[in-house]
Amino acid sequence: MLAQEAARIIVDHGIRDYRVAKVKAAERLGLHARGALPGNAEIERAVGEHLELFGRESHGDFLRLMRQAALSAMELLSPFTPRLVGPVLNGTADAHSAINLHVFADSAEAVAFALADAGLAYRSFERRLQSRRGQPETFAGFQFLREDAPIEATVFPVDGIRQAPISPIDGRPMRRADARAVRALLDGS
Repeated sequence: MLAQEAARIIVDHGIRDYRVAKVKAAERLGLHARGALPGNAEIERAVGEHLELFGRESHGDFLRLMRQAALSAMELLSPFTPRLVGPVLNGTADAHSAINLHVFADSAEAVAFALADAGLAYRSFERRLQSRRGQPETFAGFQFLREDAPIEATVFPVDGIRQAPISPIDGRPMRRADARAVRALLDGS
C-alpha cells in the first residue's frame, strides 16, 4: 500500500526523489517513515503499475512520443554515441519526466558546440552518479528541448561507455539503449 501511494505521489506530483515520495506516502497513510519502507525497485514497479492502470492507451502514446523525441536527440548527438537511460527507456516516464541520455566525449564543450551548431538553446548542469567503485562522481550535462520534449544529456568520458553508473533504483549498472534498441522499442509498441 505504501509503494502504491508513493507511486501515485511520484506520478501525480512529479517528485523524482523516491525517498521523499516514500516519506510523504508514509505520512499520508499515518505510518512512521522510520520503519521499514519499500525499496526503490518496489516503488519503480508500483510506478509502472500505476501508469499502466491509470494511463493505459494514453500512457503508451506518451511513451511512444517520448521515445521518438529521444531517437531524434540521439540522431542529433550521434557523434557522441548516445544511450537512452531512465524512465523513458524503462517505460515509467510520466508528464514530469525528462528524456535522459548518456553521451560520450573528450570534453563537455564538444557537446555544447554541437548543440549550439544545431541552433538549440541549452542549459548546463552537473549530475552526481555512483560509480562501480562505490564513489559518487560529478558529470557535466546539458538540458535542451527536442520535439518539445525535455532532454537531459549527461556527458561521460569516451571510455565511460564500457561501464554504466550504478542505478539508484536497484543498485546495479544502469540499463542503457543505443539508437537501434530504441527503434526496436518503437517498432514493438
